[in-house]
Amino acid sequence: MTQGSESVPSARSSRPAADSVLDRFERWARDTPKARAVTAVPGSLTYGELDVRANRLAHHLLAAGLPPGGLVAIGTARQTEIVVAMLATLKAGGAYAVLDVETSGSGPRRLATLEPFAVLTHAAHQARLDDGRDLRFIRLGAEAGAIGERPGEPPARAGARDALFQFTGAAEPRAVVVTHALLLAALEAWEAVARPTPEDRHLITAGSDVTAFTTGWTRALCSGGTLVLPDRGPWTPDTLRAAVGTERVTVVHTDPAGAARLLLPEHETPLAARPGTPVPRQGDDPARSVRLLHITGDRLHLDQQAALQARLRTGARVLNVYGSTETAGVGTWFELSQLPGPLDAPEELSLIGTPFPGCRAELRDGQLYLGPPDGGDAIPTGDLARARPDGLWEFGGRIRDRVPLDGHPFDPHPLEALIRSHEHIGAALVAEVEVGRGARRLVAYICPPPGGGTWLPGGDLPGSDQLRDHLRGKVPEERIPRTVVRLRALPRNTAGQEDRAALPRPPRLTDPATPVRRTGGKYSPATGGSEFPIGCATGCGSIVFGFMALIFTDVLWPGSTELAGIPAPWAPLFFVLHLCECLAFGTGLMFLFTGRPRMREQGRGAGLTAAAHLAVVYLLVAWWPQDNLYRLAAKHDWPRQAALVYAFNIPLMIAGAVVAAYLIRKPASAFDFDD
Repeated sequence: MTQGSESVPSARSSRPAADSVLDRFERWARDTPKARAVTAVPGSLTYGELDVRANRLAHHLLAAGLPPGGLVAIGTARQTEIVVAMLATLKAGGAYAVLDVETSGSGPRRLATLEPFAVLTHAAHQARLDDGRDLRFIRLGAEAGAIGERPGEPPARAGARDALFQFTGAAEPRAVVVTHALLLAALEAWEAVARPTPEDRHLITAGSDVTAFTTGWTRALCSGGTLVLPDRGPWTPDTLRAAVGTERVTVVHTDPAGAARLLLPEHETPLAARPGTPVPRQGDDPARSVRLLHITGDRLHLDQQAALQARLRTGARVLNVYGSTETAGVGTWFELSQLPGPLDAPEELSLIGTPFPGCRAELRDGQLYLGPPDGGDAIPTGDLARARPDGLWEFGGRIRDRVPLDGHPFDPHPLEALIRSHEHIGAALVAEVEVGRGARRLVAYICPPPGGGTWLPGGDLPGSDQLRDHLRGKVPEERIPRTVVRLRALPRNTAGQEDRAALPRPPRLTDPATPVRRTGGKYSPATGGSEFPIGCATGCGSIVFGFMALIFTDVLWPGSTELAGIPAPWAPLFFVLHLCECLAFGTGLMFLFTGRPRMREQGRGAGLTAAAHLAVVYLLVAWWPQDNLYRLAAKHDWPRQAALVYAFNIPLMIAGAVVAAYLIRKPASAFDFDD
């Protein structure tokens, strides 16, 4: 379906000239048709080829009856096709909304809040977007013959006001309308700060339905640059690093976690991460071509920004950009050069800097309001902030994260900043968890610094006692978390934001009045008083069932354990084998009744956990009947031998594969617990 750079009439050529992001793109397509616009495998396109394909799809939409300002929903995992579809929709005078087809249920839920004229998708993704309504689905690629059917220009029509519908990242996302004027103003504000060039190669790590992508594509394609896209699906840490190095990416648009994955990989030595700290650069660093790291989506602390800055080449910039969906992703920006001088406790500060050109920031009752770059009314962000004496804005947390503590709203952001000032903690979240009978407790979720690797028991992450010592005297005693959960990494949503709703509930968390028994060292999980009786009962039950199996062996398989014909010293060895088989059978039966609750705590999914639980049971109980039946089968009784192989050995192999899949799958919320 890749087309050449032949000229195709623009679907908007008869519209009165007006400056917009689409006009900007079309100028580059007209002036530099052979310049690379999109790089992907497969799907790399020049500006001329991209314009041709977008025009064809625009004609197809108009032929299908797209009304002026009509909404077109786009749902596919192929980001090259998404770019084509967004441009085509604008060319046809419509507005677009990009849907997530990777996350189960996300697409239909968001689609149900819209009234689209049509849904652009591929056959592989159509079923994921069907919300039960009688929607018009248009398959991407069906526009290939549209130009031949309609060689002339489409009918003249007035330019649409709205460019796109973008969903917010709130727990209950809502659609926000982004106008053409706002989209262009946001682009111009960003260009004034970032100063892009046609030689730049841009890579956006956010999902295709996130504001950073649905509005961020303009920063590459409206400045003559190249947009580097993944093959299919989202970026992974490995493909991200490979693409940045191979494609010599110069501008990376990402979130704090994505920046850390790119510049501070887990296998490298953790950084002290303080402004002015020298950091060795790797000779094969894939980010050596990056001149601008544009970070948005979540809070970025000053020490993190300094560590990222130190990993880039001299003269490269790290921008911490704060914006909202309503402002098309711009609002304020900060880089280290704005600091008037060194600051104390950089690990506790998250600076969001000064407003973009055309934007404004103001406080109302502690909440930050942003004025969009198109001159519209200031919009509440839902975030707390303060204006510093040096003229910079400082992020103060999110209102939605407040928890009621002792009848008063408690903002966890300052406490989380204090927690991460511990030298072995890279990130922290504090949540209030119910512990029973109406009592609630503050829980601290912590993970190691970027570049520190995956934490393992016995590592450097502190426990609850060490955390109390670190916080004592800095915060009131009642606000010091009594429980610590140590995570490999904080959970994040598709927009790169810390996802508090996905935090795991600590296992066996009890009421504060309930005595807690510790079972070992400082990193041992807390357990209740019932742990020992349960373990004792499991062991005793295994012995009882094993003894019963030993008794019933001669009843079920007479002669299978006969040792008279076996010479010494082999007979005692086979008797021990019989005992082990019976004990394994008893252990398997007890694991059948007691093992699944413990396995579910690993968070590997209900279906896989159930399969692995039954597989372990089978691996234990099968030896007792299997060996007894084998001993009674004649060596050349091939029908019986084949029946035994397929009845026992094949299921044993399958059970082993299931257990292997369970073990290698990363838990949804892998953590260690200290109370």
